[in-house]
Amino acid sequence: MPDNAARTTGAGTTVREYRTEELAEAAGIPVRTLRFYRERKLLPPPRREGRIAWYDDHHLARLRTIAALLERGHTLGGIAELTVAFENGRDVGQLGELLGIGWSEETPVRLTPEALADYFEGEVTPENLAASLDLGYLATDGEEIVHVSRRLLDVSSALVREGVPLSAVLEAGRRVREHADAMAALFEELISTHISEEAVPRLRPLAKSVVDAELTMAMDRLRPPAAAQPPQAPQEPQPPSS
Repeated sequence: MPDNAARTTGAGTTVREYRTEELAEAAGIPVRTLRFYRERKLLPPPRREGRIAWYDDHHLARLRTIAALLERGHTLGGIAELTVAFENGRDVGQLGELLGIGWSEETPVRLTPEALADYFEGEVTPENLAASLDLGYLATDGEEIVHVSRRLLDVSSALVREGVPLSAVLEAGRRVREHADAMAALFEELISTHISEEAVPRLRPLAKSVVDAELTMAMDRLRPPAAAQPPQAPQEPQPPSS
């Protein structure tokens, strides 16, 4: 089988495969790092053909997830725990505790790669996938992909259908994340300082209401709603000219 081969499964699906060196190059990591991840069981075993180890795009997606989680401050031990949770089929709603994303009020969505492509037709590029993993919007679970939020998935796909490139949507999401983190820190400090830390979860709805109202008014200031025009009085019929 040639390097960087494509294999057809029994179901008739074509699977792209990589040797160890090719997978490491595609993931942008040294071969020794790839082998270290395998030893730590952060990657599922490759397919063996004699002495050759063959990896596929699922392994590549897992490596990109690991890189994104490391970038966000997770330890290899924490990533290993998350991997075990994925492989043991833990309820996806519990994975937020491991990811540190806070899924308590969001509904995660499991997707096949094909379903994800249907949401963002023509926009699921390696660059956009890497950006989504880096933001924490996506994680991999075997052959499935987990999106952190049904609401974010629906909104981003709606924007793409309207003509906004997915790369621009993800960049906007990155900038919104920065402001959202700042606002969350502001309300956390406000409530903790003047009431108590224990009151923060109870008063979260108040903070969300303030943010929603301020965003609405900010958008109105940028593009004020059209002023209501008073109804015009009907014109009196003109007498016929003599």
